[in-house]
Amino acid sequence: MKIRTQHIATALAPSTSSCTSLEFVLKKEMMSRSATRVARSVLTHVGPRYFSTAVARGGAASDAAVLSGFVHGGAATFVPGPAKGSEKVVVTWMRFPVLGSRNASTLALGEKKQQEEEEKVQAGSDGGAAAGGGGNGNKAIASYWGVEPAKVTKEDGSEWRWNCFRPWETYKADLSIDLKKHHAPVTFLDKMAYWTVKALRFPTDLFFQRRYGCRAMMLETVAAVPGMVGGMLLHCKSLRRFEHSGGWIKALLEEAENERMHLMTFMEVSQPRWYERALVFAVQGVFFNAYFLTYLVSPKLAHRIVGYLEEEAIHSYTEFLKELDKGTIENVPAPAIAVDYWRLPKNSTLRDVVVVVRADEAHHRDVNHFASDIHYQGHELKEAPAPIGYH
Repeated sequence: MKIRTQHIATALAPSTSSCTSLEFVLKKEMMSRSATRVARSVLTHVGPRYFSTAVARGGAASDAAVLSGFVHGGAATFVPGPAKGSEKVVVTWMRFPVLGSRNASTLALGEKKQQEEEEKVQAGSDGGAAAGGGGNGNKAIASYWGVEPAKVTKEDGSEWRWNCFRPWETYKADLSIDLKKHHAPVTFLDKMAYWTVKALRFPTDLFFQRRYGCRAMMLETVAAVPGMVGGMLLHCKSLRRFEHSGGWIKALLEEAENERMHLMTFMEVSQPRWYERALVFAVQGVFFNAYFLTYLVSPKLAHRIVGYLEEEAIHSYTEFLKELDKGTIENVPAPAIAVDYWRLPKNSTLRDVVVVVRADEAHHRDVNHFASDIHYQGHELKEAPAPIGYH
């Protein structure tokens, strides 16, 4: 009897291994529920930023419409609440920009708000020509930030058609400047700068020969680089040393902008071929980095090189004028952008444009030789007032 009772007790009592398994299952279940609660809490706070849930009625086409609505701001229909019947819930995993919408409900504009935005764009397109960069009838841009361009007019009250420059940036070129001035190279660095420029002229003459319109356009893509590089490096130097630049940052950037306007003008006269565009990429890439390093090592050498480059530019534009006078190159009417930028008479021609551009190059010659002389005399540019607006 005693033995039988022991067997029954043994059968009814759980084994040690069984207790261990049961405890493991219970712990696993508790951990799973705890993880679920944590996940729900996280999704409650973070979900609206990363998830977007919408109900689409229909099949795959509706799914695509919803996704399109999220990604492209399309006209997908979003229905809040649980899906019923054949409705499908489409969840998109998206991360929006930090400055973008914070909640899923703000991702799609309401129909009324969206209609108002469309009306604004439509209304802006009617007056877009006034804000066009080149009189091309560009559409006005509706923006949440309220940065709207001011209406600019000429002195006679007519609308200003250019975005790339403003009426107060226009001027009449000083044609009385001496075009024959030349800095004779004396020092080693002067001679190095002079012969470097002369060496660069040979492949240029060989490539362009007597196509001066195309030559002018292509060379201006390089001529606008030194002023930008010099101004940028002086800007960084001013920030590092907590000091003023004497106005030279503005003077050099002004030179770069003036050279760029030369390019914008000659683009109206001659269009570059595909291989000439490729040449610009190569030459500009090499010249920018070479001039950047040169300016870091020796600003006086860099400015002297630009001074001699401008002397060669004067020579090139003088040859351009000779071809125009001979009739080899057609003396077409001056581009509208040139008439407004240099305040030329309305009946001006290409010859008039070349004359004022040549005068600009002469002024750039003087500025850069002057900057180099300042360094040669042991001073810094900030010690001499910059010739702002010299051209």
